[in-house]
Amino acid sequence: MSKEIKFSDETMKLVQTIIARYPEGRQKSALLPILHLAQMEFDGWLSAPTMDYVASILKIQPIEVYEVASFYSMFNLKPVGKCLIEVCRTGPCWLLGAEDIVRHIEKKLHIKDGETTADGMFTLKTVECLAACGSAPMMQIGETYHEHLTCDKVDTILNDYKSKGERTTHWDKKHIKAQ
Repeated sequence: MSKEIKFSDETMKLVQTIIARYPEGRQKSALLPILHLAQMEFDGWLSAPTMDYVASILKIQPIEVYEVASFYSMFNLKPVGKCLIEVCRTGPCWLLGAEDIVRHIEKKLHIKDGETTADGMFTLKTVECLAACGSAPMMQIGETYHEHLTCDKVDTILNDYKSKGERTTHWDKKHIKAQ
């Protein structure tokens, strides 16, 4: 039996507040913050039924949601671990050792880019520029930037997240309310 895709009452109130910011017929403008809410509420990723649900709320075609969700790396289209490790792979980070950092994480966690550890704790994802070129190489976990990375520093960071065992997210409801 699959879990029903439905926002909690609190989240649905926030969704309605977000939609109300836009003129009639322009509800699609609320898509990005609502996708963030959906990803937070439904285990850190956007399944096809979740995206269909968002489309129905906004009265748009599901393909319009799929196009947006698949374009931005901040949206996950498959399940991810509690901690999504996003390592920048663009020029400055790569030149300063991001490739070595990615290889180190892969070896340490026994996963490849795009994979999740067997315990469901970590997912590794290489992404385009995270706008921290001056402090390369860097990675983002949740909303936290980790900069000037070395393999030893990465080990300390990963051990800290593992000991906490909590899900990390890019956004929380307070950020979305403030938009």
